[in-house]
Amino acid sequence: MEAIEMIEEKEKEPKFITAGEIMLRLTPPNYEKIRMANSFEANYGGAEANIALALANLGIDSTFFTVVPNNSLGKSAIRQLRSNDVHCSPVILSTPEQTPTHRLGTYYLETGFGIRSSKVTYDRKHSAITEYDFDTVDLDKLLDGFTWLHLSGITPALGKNCKKLIKNMLVTARKKGLTVSFDGNFRSTLWSWEEARDFCTMCLPYVDVLFGIEPYHLWKDDNDHAQGDWKDDIPFHPDYDQQDFIFQKFVEKYPNLKCIARHVRYANSGSENSLKAYMWYKGHTFESKLFTFTILDRVGGGDAFASGLIYAMMKNYKPYDIVNFAVASSAIKHTIHGDANIEDDARAILDLMNMNYDIKR
Repeated sequence: MEAIEMIEEKEKEPKFITAGEIMLRLTPPNYEKIRMANSFEANYGGAEANIALALANLGIDSTFFTVVPNNSLGKSAIRQLRSNDVHCSPVILSTPEQTPTHRLGTYYLETGFGIRSSKVTYDRKHSAITEYDFDTVDLDKLLDGFTWLHLSGITPALGKNCKKLIKNMLVTARKKGLTVSFDGNFRSTLWSWEEARDFCTMCLPYVDVLFGIEPYHLWKDDNDHAQGDWKDDIPFHPDYDQQDFIFQKFVEKYPNLKCIARHVRYANSGSENSLKAYMWYKGHTFESKLFTFTILDRVGGGDAFASGLIYAMMKNYKPYDIVNFAVASSAIKHTIHGDANIEDDARAILDLMNMNYDIKR
């Protein structure tokens, strides 16, 4: 196996925190459609929770903040996180007075097969996190002692209180000097494209590490939007020069950005995909290797990419190794059931990164 290159820097041990919704996931077994199912496999997941869990499994001090109802479902969701070494002490177990509908969000996953793609159906309206009053939370205290905060565009889409929470967390983290990462993670069933772009663009001045190039406004002329967005003519599968151009435009407008990364998916079928990624870091754009794999469970692939990149940055890998480790993390997640990458051996990801598929004895 190739030796991984690291940059020697003495920094304090990273402490990671993220906030968002965790949901009950129900999946018909054996690639069945919901209308055919007589039983469901139960799991728990959510974008931010997936990242916290993946990092904890790789040995990073990782904490998750959320609100769940103080009942068996809420406690079971948190128990899964704790069983994967995620710290959950800030989690709020709400009462019916605090969150009147008193429910845990749920989503149903129909797993794709062959030419049939996977499908998600949400049942998360009025979940506990959407009804809680976050003005009661001392965010300065919540973020005290942490070095890295990760947020996504999913949480603010859940309601006004969640929008306010995310904005206030960003402002507080910036004042406290945390590294902030943000993933736009657009969900069309939760809010409109323009709503998402307006809010996520507002977040950009507070972000150090950005995942994805949407949903954000990157106007050619801030005073004349009719001239369009710099991303308008960029294809879904950009080449190196096209992606580098967009990264440069982001950095010109938001010089606070230290890293921008996005993965590019090639869906050969519902069962086989290919992934590669681009990353702008330290003034240069890097392109990863292309990974092709058979899919066992696609959900959480983007979160695994994000957790892989965060881990590699925390461990001070060289830039080309960072982007390849991130894509390898995503690829390996596609071979694991459930929402999160539970791989607890970084060497297994490094082996995949280096295209080493031999059995380990």
